[in-house]
Amino acid sequence: MLLRNRIAYAFLAPYLLIFATFWLWPIISSFLISFQNTRVNPWKFNPSVNWGRLVADPAFYNALYNTLIILVVQVPVMIALATIMAVLLNSPLLKARPFYRFAFFAPVVVGEVAYAAVFRLMFSIDFGIVNKLIGVAGLAPVSWFDNGTAAMALVIIAVTWRWAGYNAIIILAGLQSIPGDVYEAATLDRVSKIQQFFHITLPLLKPIILFCVVLSIIGTMQLFAEPFLITNRGGPGGATETLGLLLYRQGFTSLNFGYASAIAYTIAALAVAFSLLNLLVGREAK
Repeated sequence: MLLRNRIAYAFLAPYLLIFATFWLWPIISSFLISFQNTRVNPWKFNPSVNWGRLVADPAFYNALYNTLIILVVQVPVMIALATIMAVLLNSPLLKARPFYRFAFFAPVVVGEVAYAAVFRLMFSIDFGIVNKLIGVAGLAPVSWFDNGTAAMALVIIAVTWRWAGYNAIIILAGLQSIPGDVYEAATLDRVSKIQQFFHITLPLLKPIILFCVVLSIIGTMQLFAEPFLITNRGGPGGATETLGLLLYRQGFTSLNFGYASAIAYTIAALAVAFSLLNLLVGREAK
């Protein structure tokens, strides 16, 4: 038995070594750096420099506010759209279902730089197709990149476009695990399709939807690509700067690694807190 354990750990050793080198040690190191003043040479242990600044930094609260706006608005809208899309993709009346499933999932595999460039072209005030359609409707064109509210709406639209299909495929897998006998019995009892959706489908999908919500919360707390690439590094005037973008700016632009580490651990703590709260609410609602 002892020999078997040694052999097993011998096979695991390469992975454990790589994990400790590239995951475990950086996590610990980043935590220790958050307590040091990295603005002096050599670095000095001074917890109040970074964590004290975090509590009083207007830029942090602006980034936190923007991140929470995206979290509160975008995540529920995306999950609702994903659920509707999953139900439609699961319908036997839909022809060429594999093609549509791939089409809805495809945005996830598109490169971030490529799709950000397309969105910038589509929402351009001068020649973007979105403003052309707004003009056809008789409305004034929207300056998507110069207005803070419009820029935030653009980020929410972009994130929803990219990840709704991904969540729809996950929810679709949950739909296909629901026994058909449940719906047959409900149909025999003359339960309408709408009632079946709200009283059978949604309750049975609840664990899957909670899983998607938790993933979306974690992703939103780390949101970086869309505000960086589409709205020009969180513009205009920081109106779309998220916590992930603030972390990048402090760590790789200002080279303030201690403060960036403090922000990183704050993001992780908030993501864990919101995820646990969501799971707790979901459990109590059973």
